[in-house]
Amino acid sequence: MPGPYGMRRLYVSLPLKMKCFSRYLPYIFRPPNTILSSSCHTEADIISTVEFNNTGELLATGDKGGRVVIFQREQENKNQPHRRGEYNVYSTFQSHEPEFDYLKSLEIEEKINKIRWLPQQNAAYFLLSTNDKTVKLWKVSERDKRPEGYNLKDEEGRIRDPCTITSLRVPVLRPMDLMVEATPRRVFSNAHTYHINSISVNSDYETYMSADDLRINLWNLEITNRSFNIVDIKPTNMEELTEVITAAEFHPHNCNTFVYSSSKGTIRLCDMRSSALCDKHSKLFEEPEDPSNRSFFSEIISSISDVKFNHSGRYIMTRDYLTVKVWDLNMENRPIETYQVHDYLRSKLCSLYENDCIFDKFECVWNGSDSVIMTGSYNNFFRMFDRNTKRDVTLEASRENSKPRAILKPRKVCVGGKRRKDEISVDSLDFSKKILHTAWHPSENIIAVAATNNLYIFQDKVN
Repeated sequence: MPGPYGMRRLYVSLPLKMKCFSRYLPYIFRPPNTILSSSCHTEADIISTVEFNNTGELLATGDKGGRVVIFQREQENKNQPHRRGEYNVYSTFQSHEPEFDYLKSLEIEEKINKIRWLPQQNAAYFLLSTNDKTVKLWKVSERDKRPEGYNLKDEEGRIRDPCTITSLRVPVLRPMDLMVEATPRRVFSNAHTYHINSISVNSDYETYMSADDLRINLWNLEITNRSFNIVDIKPTNMEELTEVITAAEFHPHNCNTFVYSSSKGTIRLCDMRSSALCDKHSKLFEEPEDPSNRSFFSEIISSISDVKFNHSGRYIMTRDYLTVKVWDLNMENRPIETYQVHDYLRSKLCSLYENDCIFDKFECVWNGSDSVIMTGSYNNFFRMFDRNTKRDVTLEASRENSKPRAILKPRKVCVGGKRRKDEISVDSLDFSKKILHTAWHPSENIIAVAATNNLYIFQDKVN
């Protein structure tokens, strides 16, 4: 049944053959003020980032319209076990607005590129959101009381004439309906010439870094007018440019260590203790290319679109166009694990190049125990790989295939020859429907999948 803000819940069980999953309960969210039909949506409604907070109680999404929508998990209700910990809209606010750089005659989109939560220190929540140029620190807090009984102001907030004040009153707090307020506490701007592609909060919780195509800057969360440049790969002559930075992330425990990936398929591990400007990396992770697989598209598909440390900080996961790889920090020459996401697209690279899909930037995530990897694909498919059993499964996030209480079966793609009834031909894949952004609950088997303007949340289902 329809919920608030045009949301619709779908209850589906997923019988996955992976030991860390049982059955799943998905439901769909749409940002407020969007058209309900999934086939009719504006560009501003497309979800551009998804992120759980450190406890998993909140889930934030950003879209191309510059909005941030936060969902909060309900407390479990013993009387309604089928609604176990569902997520509902908690707060919605406009984070960024479109701007225009008059000096460069450049339009700056309001699209939210990344959202990162800060650990909760008090009753309020804090998160960082960024578009191409500006990072903002937001405070999200609740208010259920209002002050009354001002001396210098009347009840409507107007300043009173001091001559009319004949007595002093003690202000009191009166109960009111719960209100969730989002206020910008810091605005970090004017530090990036190129588009910001990633932000990462340091484990000291005092600093964070922002990375664009050619530079990485280090910020203090309390200082907005100054940042430190820690990586600069811009050549003196831009015609000599051979690679750009695609993603960057801090080590989860060592505040001096971070990694960044490049469009050439390399990952560099840097130590900020070695020098103020990390021009020289500590380690370089790169897999030699197989000459037999060399093609016109090799450099494009080897570009890394996402890099993530696992929770212990021992391994790094990277996503390029066709594969997900896991690297051991102690072994630089090749990954210890390689998973084929959609190898059946290798024969379609020419058409994917023509429609620009080959430049899509897919993200990847770990589950809470680092035993399963999830990443997206086309046709609203997303893939899961169990690192222990080496099993994998392809699932589809789609309203059309998700009837109430129905069974959502794993999907298979047929490359050639005879196609079975439950398979889909690679020629029938819809490349306009793509899962670029996913998130995994930090401790439970709950996942969030963004499919264009729909947000699917899958969680374990109670029997």
